Amino acid sequence: MPNYWQGQKVRLRAIESDDAEFFLMLSQDTERTRFIDWLTPPTSLEAIQARFEKKIAQGMQDYAFQWMIESLDGQTVGSIVTQSCDPMSGTFSYALDVAREFQRQGYASEAIQIVLRYYFEELRFQKVTIAVHSNNIASIELHKHLGFQHEGTNRRMSFSNGTYHDLEWYGLTEEEFAQMTQVQHP
Repeated sequence: MPNYWQGQKVRLRAIESDDAEFFLMLSQDTERTRFIDWLTPPTSLEAIQARFEKKIAQGMQDYAFQWMIESLDGQTVGSIVTQSCDPMSGTFSYALDVAREFQRQGYASEAIQIVLRYYFEELRFQKVTIAVHSNNIASIELHKHLGFQHEGTNRRMSFSNGTYHDLEWYGLTEEEFAQMTQVQHP
């Protein structure tokens, strides 16, 4: 049976209570957190579980949703969450988090493409914009590879490990996505 939320490498699914342990493990990789956000104090499993219970109960709200990314053999590799969804202008953003041991294996790329296909082809959004810290070279390379265009820089917007970092903005339109997917699947 075909599953819209499954690709060649990953399957996207809703958050479950058991996923709190995965996020606790991610939060303990403090070098990784510096690339996607900032270094935060340790958090408890109970705090993560409480946050998840709210997310599970709300489901999709204002077009925003969080998926877990898992390999086809059922191993959780990360998460992708849409945010800043504006149906009036047809724009949205997302944040992505993949455990270090699963990076650069195509999981993030495929998860992003599934989410983009859903927002562009099912929900009628017309543009996605993302912000990447300038020190997150892997994410910048990933988004360039996916066809995202650099749209601007906010200078010195984050501070981590004693250094200020710029925030780089990338965008992709529905037409650019459609052209990219036609090239991949003629």
